[in-house]
Amino acid sequence: MNPDTTNHKLRPNPSFPNTSLQKYLQSLEKKGFSGTILIAKKGEIIEHSAYGMRDKSKGLKNGKKTIYDIGSVTKQFTAAAILKLEMQGKLSVNDPISKYFAEIPEDKKEITLHHLLNHTSGLVASIGGDYEEISETDFLNRVFALKLKSTIGEKFRYSNVGYSLLSIIIEKVSGMGYEAYLNRVIFRPAGMQNTGYILPDWNSNSIAKGYSKKQEHKKPNEEHWGKDGPFLNLKGNGGILSDAEDLFKWHTALLGNAILDEKAKEKYFYPHTPEDASGESFYAYGWVHMPFGPDRTAIWHNGGNGVFFTDFWRFVQEDIAVIVLSNKYRGAKDDIIAEKISTIILQ
Repeated sequence: MNPDTTNHKLRPNPSFPNTSLQKYLQSLEKKGFSGTILIAKKGEIIEHSAYGMRDKSKGLKNGKKTIYDIGSVTKQFTAAAILKLEMQGKLSVNDPISKYFAEIPEDKKEITLHHLLNHTSGLVASIGGDYEEISETDFLNRVFALKLKSTIGEKFRYSNVGYSLLSIIIEKVSGMGYEAYLNRVIFRPAGMQNTGYILPDWNSNSIAKGYSKKQEHKKPNEEHWGKDGPFLNLKGNGGILSDAEDLFKWHTALLGNAILDEKAKEKYFYPHTPEDASGESFYAYGWVHMPFGPDRTAIWHNGGNGVFFTDFWRFVQEDIAVIVLSNKYRGAKDDIIAEKISTIILQ
């Protein structure tokens, strides 16, 4: 499908008859879900609804265009940017990171971009808090000084650090800031005007505050960030802001080849490595590849920081997208929403 936004039908379909879905969504509201949900099928939004508050102190409710922190869903944009650079002939996912960083310790010289993309580098998960101020030099020194947690390429071990390294490589190779490059080659071509760290022209009131049981949290872009967005404990691996319609536009763009060609998408979605010994789900590049019933495949990823939560599920053959954005994470209650909706609409 053409990623031009004029082809998107950004309106719910009132003729979509699914009593089970409506009952389920009504139950979410009664049980305290706070956020926005969008469900699309064959290029048309069949459900787009919002629940709870984005700013209790101002009496502002969440809406269809509310902006949320999408957490680790950020990783799929970092991965897409790396593949875009590969399409442009500027790098290869098989490049060792020693090509981009000087003075790599011997035990890390064989790590490739591929290992970073599918979490098989053996690097630690993180080295500090999301909003800790840290320079690139200090970040690299701390990462490379730590021992690997597993042998390179041996097994899946989730690493935010790996995706932050990829954000640095994107800047080195493109000659642009991380967000600026994403904006040029992904967000603008897909029509995504409300996605980024600092570049979108948001109305501040459209950005949700976060809520936990007894606390109101800052808006994500009011946390301690640098002049170009978050510092490297978050940059590239999380923290991008977006809304449900923009993520739907991204889903639509990925059905075509205007941003990533077929060769790039084959790598992007390929089930590269099992996430655990069960072999029930596999990590691709910024996405999880998982069988969903006997004859379907779910391509999905979630993200969160304990306050904000996002779950983004795609069924490519059926052209279905399920997007759940929340500013009040309720644990397992929110973890299952997108999967439950998928089960209902695929019946």
